[in-house]
Amino acid sequence: MEFAVGGLAAMGAGFFTNPMEVIKTRMQLQGELRSRGLYTVHYRNFFHAMYTVAKVDGVTALQKGLVPALWYQLALNGVRLGAYQFAENQGWTLNKNGQTSAPKSIIIGALAGCAGSFTGSPLYLVKTHLQSQATGSIAVGHQHQHSGMGQALMGIYKQYGIQGLWRGVMGSMNRVLVGSAAQLSTFTITKEWLEEKHIFQPNSLMNTILGSMLCSIVAGILMTPFDVISTRLYNQGVDKSGRGLMYTGVYDCFTKTLQAEGMYGFYKGFTASYARLGPHFILTLLFWDILKDFQKKLSISETKSSTHSH
Repeated sequence: MEFAVGGLAAMGAGFFTNPMEVIKTRMQLQGELRSRGLYTVHYRNFFHAMYTVAKVDGVTALQKGLVPALWYQLALNGVRLGAYQFAENQGWTLNKNGQTSAPKSIIIGALAGCAGSFTGSPLYLVKTHLQSQATGSIAVGHQHQHSGMGQALMGIYKQYGIQGLWRGVMGSMNRVLVGSAAQLSTFTITKEWLEEKHIFQPNSLMNTILGSMLCSIVAGILMTPFDVISTRLYNQGVDKSGRGLMYTGVYDCFTKTLQAEGMYGFYKGFTASYARLGPHFILTLLFWDILKDFQKKLSISETKSSTHSH
């Protein structure tokens, strides 16, 4: 049940934040391995990018890749949030005094994130390909010619086998390892602190919202460089044997980006990334808390009805 609750919460958030994900992907691919001033800037900033995509490709283009994005959220967060909730239920995130342990939360959050990222990697691959698709005049990065999620998954599998569907997975696992560890540990510790200080009413949604806002800032700063690397590894073109045309792996992508673009390259699309992360974390964790409360009430009512029947 924990896995279903986590997955459904993330899918609900994913629907609202997918346009920001499209913009983030485009900005991360813009000027790939080019020094500043040596490439055409189609997207000057987050707001200009939103306007440009809507004007050239139509408003619906802001929801490109929505189907695989939602399935990815179900796979990633069903495993990630579900595993973390299971660990919390078992008391694995607590210290000997019964309080949330930061080191334990970070380690469990990271491991849960890696497991979820590996599970959903083929969907993230296709999502990235579809989100980068654009009219030639504003296209950035390699343009994959997919007509939809099903065709993309089947086409990649037929041409490159099962290994082709998990291409770029190491970049994604690093990305989610950092983001998940930062997000879940910061959220849990902040929310627990707010509850202890009684700043708001017990179980107030404000505790969830403030915890989400803080963890999204921490995760955004730490996660964006890994996010850029992940997007580029997934989106690069490949040769007939499925090897990347630009990068051989995470380290190769990191060094080439650093040499060509400097540290600035690792924070391309940061505004778009935070514009997505903020609402996505808030909505995901908000839905997660609401669904968990509903699950608890359902469990209590089932226990009561079972007791009355006996």
